[in-house]
Amino acid sequence: MNNPKWLDTVEYPFKSNYFELPVGKMHYVDQGKGEPIVFMHGNPGWSFEYRETIKELSKTNRCIAADYIGFGLSDKPFDWNYLPENYAKDFETFINSLNLKNITFVMNDWGGPLAMNYALKYPEKIKHLFVCNTWFWSVKGIKNFENFSGMVGGKIGKFLTLKFNFIGKMLTKKAHGKHRKLTKHIHKHYYMPHSKPEHRKGTWVFPKEIIGSSDWLNSLWEQRNKIKHIPTTIIWGDMDIAFKEEELEVWTNLMLNHTQIRLKKVGHFPPEEAPEILIKELKKI
Repeated sequence: MNNPKWLDTVEYPFKSNYFELPVGKMHYVDQGKGEPIVFMHGNPGWSFEYRETIKELSKTNRCIAADYIGFGLSDKPFDWNYLPENYAKDFETFINSLNLKNITFVMNDWGGPLAMNYALKYPEKIKHLFVCNTWFWSVKGIKNFENFSGMVGGKIGKFLTLKFNFIGKMLTKKAHGKHRKLTKHIHKHYYMPHSKPEHRKGTWVFPKEIIGSSDWLNSLWEQRNKIKHIPTTIIWGDMDIAFKEEELEVWTNLMLNHTQIRLKKVGHFPPEEAPEILIKELKKI
């Protein structure tokens, strides 16, 4: 499969691999050898946001980063439901096919629930967790999440997303703390995968499911004691418009063996905004 014209293969110089799922082909990067590091993106991200980290860490580790269906270079079927619980099932199938052990998860945004779903089922396979502005519990009843999910995941958000690519073009930029780091050239890699309206469904469903998938998220949280002992590094952007001090405190209270690094002037995407910090900390494990 040929790379799209908008993709900068100097910024993203990786071989493309594809995993066949019932719903379509899931694209993924698999670079290097050694203990595995699995990178989990959010919305509207994809493996591109981890490019700098993969370039460096693949010298010593096996770096795996999938693009969820509907994102990045993966298929984008319009007739699928894009529910997080189904993403988690597909991701479990994919990771189990690789027969990995001693896994380090790096997770951002929706990558948190998807990675933690796997970690809760197979805690014995997990070596380390890297938490970058994410969560895995129900936020139902919390005003800012309720408002965001209701607007961006509702009729208005659906119209703006399908008509104007709202998530990729506007919210991605707003979510960055250091806007100057998100150049026009890099920014296009977050909205061009969804340049066609029929390719944007996943970017709209994810905000909707922040509240819509509360029961599933709560089911993960109820199992939290299975993973609280796993060594964890928390790399947290302090200018995030989504996850704030309260969510950071949940992680620090839960994980018994954690290191916390707070990034000033960094927003929702630490892997994109401060890859040098992520690289430095990954090299320590």
